[in-house]
Amino acid sequence: MLKINNVTKKFDDKTVLDGLNLEVADGSIFGLVGVNGAGKSTLLRCVAGIYRTSGGNVEFNGEDTYLNEKIRRDIFFVNDDPYYPMASNIRSLKEFYSSYYPIDEVVYQKTLELFALDENKPLTSFSKGMKRQTLLLFALAIRPKLLLLDEAFDGLDPLVRHDLKKSLNEFIEDNQATVIISSHNLKELEDICDSYGILENGKISTYGDLLESKQNINKYQLAFTHDVDESAFEGLNILHYGREGSVYTLVIKGDREETVEKLKALDPVILDTLSVNFEELFIYEHEGGNR
Repeated sequence: MLKINNVTKKFDDKTVLDGLNLEVADGSIFGLVGVNGAGKSTLLRCVAGIYRTSGGNVEFNGEDTYLNEKIRRDIFFVNDDPYYPMASNIRSLKEFYSSYYPIDEVVYQKTLELFALDENKPLTSFSKGMKRQTLLLFALAIRPKLLLLDEAFDGLDPLVRHDLKKSLNEFIEDNQATVIISSHNLKELEDICDSYGILENGKISTYGDLLESKQNINKYQLAFTHDVDESAFEGLNILHYGREGSVYTLVIKGDREETVEKLKALDPVILDTLSVNFEELFIYEHEGGNR
């Protein structure tokens, strides 16, 4: 279990994380989302024990992650901007990582072949996507208990992304590990994450089970033969309200059946219910918080 307890992180006079609390269960893939500059990378570095928090702490399996050699051997962090020693290749990185982590040779060889990477080719000749694949190769072969992926799919072609998602699901099933993925591309997270959190104003503003949250937020399109004022929808948790002529579009948070019954009471001539995807969920949750 990962527990982030009232974590604050400041850089000089700028507060990036502000009393943030979050729990992520074992055996889950958690999607960390937020606008650029929200602090996603900072949070992952605090979790990994790279940054010392300005307040609060991060615990994994009951151990503080900062300057804790024992627990940090269970954590692997794939940075958004990977660093490699000069003149290194995959083989030399393997020697480097094996001094800190046990490496599953079967998984290593399987993933090396899956990603079609050359062990002996200098990393300076690799593309951005290939460099990211290299770190992901070690992330899977090391088999950490907590895997942190910052913009994991950035620079990967569609086939590699598909293979990576499959490998991550197998990794979770085999190890009951915890994976946190931050990404600006929410469509990439929708079919792999089972839970999510929205980072906003230094805190997790919304979090929960992804499927349940998507089922609890729906888009409704209505048309009326008579004029209906926005006040007619009072009592509903409206995240988005729009109107074009006699057609109204509302995104409402709440039980679908109960919401439909309340909308029917307004006597619309048309009432359609539409599901939302993860990207829309993020947009409407963000918009709803500012209504």
